[in-house]
Amino acid sequence: MPNILSHEIELTPAFHDLDPMDVVWHGNYLRYFELARCALLQQIDYDYPQMRESGYAWPIIDIRVKYVRPLRYGQSVIVRATFAEWEHRLKIHYEARDASSGQRLTRGYSIQVAVDMATQEMLYANPPILLQRLGVQG
Repeated sequence: MPNILSHEIELTPAFHDLDPMDVVWHGNYLRYFELARCALLQQIDYDYPQMRESGYAWPIIDIRVKYVRPLRYGQSVIVRATFAEWEHRLKIHYEARDASSGQRLTRGYSIQVAVDMATQEMLYANPPILLQRLGVQG
């Protein structure tokens, strides 16, 4: 199990994030997930600049969102990113909750795979650097 399993950020949707129905436009949820994912990766010192420096790209190959309740302008929201899988791919779960009530607003996940930047080959097991940063391999 990794040393740091999850991380939370707090955000407030801006007016420009809204759709014509005055709720957060569905595509912006992915941006909020990205902010939480980067904060989680920063906690293990393996955010995108460190990934690139280690010689690996980590494209997202699958991403899902389950919209439970709408996010609204000015609503304080907690977005949690949690490592779910890390042996053969990197799967991160997300949950957005209302900061005041704790009510779940949305959830989802993303799957990323390691690609050797020199050869452009996808790896079928994650590189040792990720496992070291997670604290699951010496």
